[in-house]
Amino acid sequence: MIANYLATGAFYVFAAVLLASAAMVVTSRNPVYAVLFLVLAFFNAAGLFLLAGAEFLAMLLVIVYVGAVAVLFLFVVMMLDVDFAVLRSGFQRYAPVGVLVGVVLLAELGLVFGTWTTSGLAQSLRASPMPDSVTNTEALGRILYTDYVLLFQAAGLVLLVAMIGAIVLTMREKKSSRHQIIAKQIARNPADTLVLVNAGLGEGINILGIRRPLPPPGKVVHGDHGHGHDDHDAHAPEPHVHGDH
Repeated sequence: MIANYLATGAFYVFAAVLLASAAMVVTSRNPVYAVLFLVLAFFNAAGLFLLAGAEFLAMLLVIVYVGAVAVLFLFVVMMLDVDFAVLRSGFQRYAPVGVLVGVVLLAELGLVFGTWTTSGLAQSLRASPMPDSVTNTEALGRILYTDYVLLFQAAGLVLLVAMIGAIVLTMREKKSSRHQIIAKQIARNPADTLVLVNAGLGEGINILGIRRPLPPPGKVVHGDHGHGHDDHDAHAPEPHVHGDH
């Protein structure tokens, strides 16, 4: 009897915190706080899964969503320089559309809850949430990969299309970016990029007159080492090499 009261109390505590944190996710002005409240909501949802006997889903929620997705959201939000004034500038313009969408969603929810009926087997299923012959993980695997395998693969394709679309929308071509040309890289002659010099003890790159990269063909080359200098280096002192090493 005491265990039932404790389970019921834990359910109400987890549910209350979950609803409060979910409300803070959508009402917080600071996106970092919103992500932190989302992490809190995930933890409380995992607690509800544990009370329901679905320990695999609880651990999956903590490891995948809290450990990967929510942390990724947090890093992305912290790295982006979001101008909230610009973000809220078009609120009044799109407010009628948002209100219309909200009314449609509210009507759909009313239809769903208005026609909701509880099955007569609900009480028996609550008393025995999973079969005694298999574990929770095995039962979930049978449902996903046997009964609904086609729908599971379709969901994977939808996520793949969404990922490709996000990459295409966020990719920006920069004119100043340097692109790799494989043919030129393979056909490159090592003699055009590598030069062997005799560096004396204690001599640095500036003393030897080494400049990188090598000058293009046809440019005036100064010095004994075959390195190209810019015009402002034309009067630079000649490199000094101490003997043969």
